[in-house]
Amino acid sequence: MTKREKAKTILAKLNELYPHPPIPLNHRDPFTLLISVLLSAQTTDVMVNRVTPELFAKAHTSKKMAKLNVDDIQSIIKRVGLAPSKAKAIAGLAQILLDKHSGQVPANFEDLEALPGVGHKTASVVMAQAFGMPAFPVDTHIHRLAYRWALSNGKSVVQTENDLKRIFPRERWNDLHLQIIYFGREHCPARNHKREECPLCSVVGRKTGFR
Repeated sequence: MTKREKAKTILAKLNELYPHPPIPLNHRDPFTLLISVLLSAQTTDVMVNRVTPELFAKAHTSKKMAKLNVDDIQSIIKRVGLAPSKAKAIAGLAQILLDKHSGQVPANFEDLEALPGVGHKTASVVMAQAFGMPAFPVDTHIHRLAYRWALSNGKSVVQTENDLKRIFPRERWNDLHLQIIYFGREHCPARNHKREECPLCSVVGRKTGFR
């Protein structure tokens, strides 16, 4: 089966399982999405959704967030992994948004990735989900499944992103990255995964070297 044939099989199954994939992080606008995605690094979406209601009740705009000191932010997000560094990044980016972007989240990769705590993956999620721009954020689930399905060599997330963008239609990227994440969580976990029982690995997965 060629990669293009695999892509059609994968799209068909994921559309069947997740026809309208919701964004797993609760948010109300680009700013709250940006903060939520930043917080989600090395932390579950469930935990992020537990701490953001209190945070956003105090500061749901960059102007209000900039008025909080780092300790205030950290005390609210303390249950999230890497809380000290994330609190510092949130305070810093809020001030930068005020100083350089009139308090608004910029809708381009260059300015987003220049913000503290915002890497390419976070910027990609914001571009895709807040602004509807085609992007393919690659998290651990997507990186793992792309290797299992022999769509990428698994050497780096950058390589995985580039490989998947070449294989799948541009207009499908935004929904597809969410569909793969949900599939990875529900059907294709990192541990104790049985290839022969997986709805997709059993069809398009590697025959050898599987991990």
